[in-house]
Amino acid sequence: MFESLHEGLMSAIRTLRGRGKLTEANMRDGLRLVQQALLEADVSLPVVKDFMARVTEQALGERVLKTLDPTQQLVGIVHRELINLMGPVDTSLHLHPGVTVLMMCGLQGSGKTTTCGKLGRLIAKRGRKPMLVAADLQRPAAVEQLQTLGQQLDIPVYAEPGAQDPVAVCQNAVKHARDNQLDVVVLDTAGRLHIDRELMDQLARIDRRVQPHQVYLVVDAMTGQDAVHSAKAFNEALELDGVIMTKLDGDARGGAALSVKHVTGVPIKFVGTGEHLDELDEFNPERMAGRILGMGDIVSLVRTAQEKFDQEEMQRQQERLMKGQFTLEDFRKMLGQVGKLGPLNKVLGLIPGLGGMTDMLQNADAEGEMVRLGGIIDSMTPEERRNPKIIDQSRRRRISAGAGVEPHEVNKLVKEFDTMAGLMKQMSGMNFLGRIKAAQQLGHTLMKNPNATLAKPKIGTGKRLTSAEKARLKKERERELRRKKREEREKKRNEKN
Repeated sequence: MFESLHEGLMSAIRTLRGRGKLTEANMRDGLRLVQQALLEADVSLPVVKDFMARVTEQALGERVLKTLDPTQQLVGIVHRELINLMGPVDTSLHLHPGVTVLMMCGLQGSGKTTTCGKLGRLIAKRGRKPMLVAADLQRPAAVEQLQTLGQQLDIPVYAEPGAQDPVAVCQNAVKHARDNQLDVVVLDTAGRLHIDRELMDQLARIDRRVQPHQVYLVVDAMTGQDAVHSAKAFNEALELDGVIMTKLDGDARGGAALSVKHVTGVPIKFVGTGEHLDELDEFNPERMAGRILGMGDIVSLVRTAQEKFDQEEMQRQQERLMKGQFTLEDFRKMLGQVGKLGPLNKVLGLIPGLGGMTDMLQNADAEGEMVRLGGIIDSMTPEERRNPKIIDQSRRRRISAGAGVEPHEVNKLVKEFDTMAGLMKQMSGMNFLGRIKAAQQLGHTLMKNPNATLAKPKIGTGKRLTSAEKARLKKERERELRRKKREEREKKRNEKN
């Protein structure tokens, strides 16, 4: 999401950057391109007019035009106003000491029932005892869907088979929660294909009789301005406390996310970033504005890594790297860890300065390539993974047959692994920001020359070796090679016996 908006805004800024000196006329031309990018992203017209009025007033000021880099100042202004447009946001669920009731509403197809499951999981992670309530008695299989989600998440689901009155179901569910020491009730109410009076009346009755502490509307980001109109209509009927926007990982243009708060006054509290039940994130305007402008979102990347990585395994890998040890076995485990972060283009988009690499990966099967590399490594013996230099032509043919690839692909992996091992050992002594900077530099190199292979870094010894020292090192290498060959022969002899 936001790709078209990001590209439009960056195109406008690149146009300004190409000018020798910025005048008021140049700046107005650039601002018109910014306005066009927002409209093409399906941002509401009143929102665009308001946003552009504030940006224009600041951008045309003498203080900006006379700075050394006015385009950078403009980026700062747009970033600041995007944050103001989407925020401030209070992502707290305001859970009370007793039973807290959260009412979920929305149109059919918005992902409301799945979001109930995601929210239940989030609440359980915070140490509370949630219960999901199947109060959607209109849509076929809605009750069964919620029960399935409850089983997957190990969260109780309250349902009354054959019930006709959703208000009574909700009231009985709250009483059941109190009797069973469950402290958060999530009501999955009925939806419709479109807003109608019957739906609103039913939701208003639940609101009056049950008196939920928080009412959230689930909207589909893919529906564009329809999501904004839905939010406005639901808010007039129910006084919403927040919006949860789903399918933010899709190809929607992003206008709804920028328009909802301004049009309705209701903030976006959470966003669904994927189909999995752990893909519900708190909405952060500052980080979202950074993503739109290609500044990345390191905070989200770090948080995701902390949640999904095996921290003990990461600690073991770090200790091995500090000792100068990095084998294909370590690389295989690393591929598995990176795969937990999600699609590679999504991960690159979170690293500042590497958003452009997502364009390079549009036609590439990055996930498939990681699986292919994993297959090649899995086809090796433990000894080959620890010491890939022993892989000769015969072993290469065997590995390629096992992995279903050509022999030259095995050879390419072994060669590039040698380079990668050197890079990983260099990065082992860096802090987190140092590693991000190294990744950025590597990414920029690949963006300039996508077909380039990694160059093996030269590691200086700090002094020139004398002829005698070179001869001594050569003898040690030859001695080590003879020792390994001897061990190999002995091993084969033992296997035959």
